[in-house]
Amino acid sequence: MSLFVENVIAQHFRKTVFKNQAVYFIFLFVGILLLYAAFTGWENYTNQNESSTKYQHQSREDWLKNPDKNPHRMAHYGNFAFRESSLLSVFEFGMESYFGNVLFLEAHKQNTANFSEAGFSNSMLRFGEISVAMVLQILLPLLIFFLGFNSVAYERENGTLKLILSQGISWKQLLLGKILGVASVMMMLFVPTLLVLVFIWLLLQNFTLSIDETIQMLLFVCFHFIYLIFFCAIAVLISASSKTSKKALVSLIGIWLVFTIILPRTTQAIGAYVYEAPSKIQFNSDIEKDILKQGDSHNPNDVHYKAIKDSLLRAYKVDSIQKLPFNYSGFIMTEGEKISSNIYNKHLDSLLEIYKKQNRFSKIVSFINPYIAIKNVSMGLSNTDYDSYIDFQKQAEAYRYTMAQKMNRLQIKHISNDKSKPDAIDKSHWADIQEFHYEPKGIWDVLKSEVISIISIILWMGLLFFFIKIAIKNLKAI
Repeated sequence: MSLFVENVIAQHFRKTVFKNQAVYFIFLFVGILLLYAAFTGWENYTNQNESSTKYQHQSREDWLKNPDKNPHRMAHYGNFAFRESSLLSVFEFGMESYFGNVLFLEAHKQNTANFSEAGFSNSMLRFGEISVAMVLQILLPLLIFFLGFNSVAYERENGTLKLILSQGISWKQLLLGKILGVASVMMMLFVPTLLVLVFIWLLLQNFTLSIDETIQMLLFVCFHFIYLIFFCAIAVLISASSKTSKKALVSLIGIWLVFTIILPRTTQAIGAYVYEAPSKIQFNSDIEKDILKQGDSHNPNDVHYKAIKDSLLRAYKVDSIQKLPFNYSGFIMTEGEKISSNIYNKHLDSLLEIYKKQNRFSKIVSFINPYIAIKNVSMGLSNTDYDSYIDFQKQAEAYRYTMAQKMNRLQIKHISNDKSKPDAIDKSHWADIQEFHYEPKGIWDVLKSEVISIISIILWMGLLFFFIKIAIKNLKAI
């Protein structure tokens, strides 16, 4: 199908836009902002990953340098888990600034992540950070609205709309031509931005490509392109249905405010109110209460663990723990670790279920707000969303539990119940614990977790085509 007429309309619109000198200054400002955002993202990414790598190795070296000692003391000495940023976090900061990237791992205790950017920043962080994704998702739609608010309304105001339609040009050709015109102007910013993003992305991985990361990058670009085209079409449709440019501009600014500011904040507040989560103090207090109900593994007179001791003595037909064929203290620590971990995981699963409901509510709202949909997909693809943080926490907890139980098993096997004998083992055993390494979610896991947001984006595009068809049938020249 020939688009000659549509291309002529698009070219005319583009020439008209650049007759306004202010457009050049706006483009320069947005271009500088994008470069600054890319530079900031690069700096944050390199600094965090260099620090994570450095201190993860240092933590490993400190662990291995420990002298001969009791294995359970090593379990309490603990270890650290660091989370490295993904490549796309250069462009989409997501929630990384609010979630910590370091976990201290020790026996009998599950800690939360620390050293978040927000924890070291002043109140200015509340106003948001300038990332490439933020510019693409918030500022570019506003720029598109300023470019397209008078695309059709101005023609109606000065009387040329009737003349254009009387020359045999249909509403379909006019609307499509104007949308192409707005999109072509937008692409003058989007394409250079894309080239810079791809170059930075390739540079950070030394121009080596992996399938998962390539798919993530392609989807990141494609979804943002679709999102911006959507706003181009909205700008033209509102302009075409408005009698004056002023009314079109007011309507578009209202839509932008609702989509990018009012609805996201309202959604968060409603989700947190409807699905209220316990405070951190309450959460930890509930865990401590349940653990105390089960008994204290460090208390030799505890009822629960005394019963275990009596059953062991009966089973092995001995009259004291010193005569058991294994280290009794290590056995009790193993049991205590199992109990405390099960209790913690039970409470954590309940808490995560509440947060899952809050996030599901936010994703459902994406059916009435495309900004929330693209934000969820963008954070998911860049591994800067809440699910990625929880995935890191779970990997770290699995590592912590394995570390603690290996130390307990070493105590059971190598430490004597006889207090007169040495209670330390050779430090070479510390190497049995592998260094922690965080594995980010794969692309298919990301797509599964963001399926609601992806469907909402597809439905928004389908709804847009429906509105265009309605507009073609019902729009008037006057």
